[in-house]
Amino acid sequence: MQIQVNGDTRTLDAGSTLLQLIQLLELEGKRIAVEINEEIVPRSEHGSTILNEGDNIEIVHAIGGG
Repeated sequence: MQIQVNGDTRTLDAGSTLLQLIQLLELEGKRIAVEINEEIVPRSEHGSTILNEGDNIEIVHAIGGG
């Protein structure tokens, strides 16, 4: 299936979860916020959120600095 991640098209296996995508992008354990189709997905739901064909996902991660 194809999804959009921060404007880029990605191909994933059908039935993939949001957590699997986060792991694929090497963002696991980082301070991120995720939105699917303009709805924020709480961290507690990342493992149970199944991605669907055509989903539009935005991932933002916090970067510290001074």
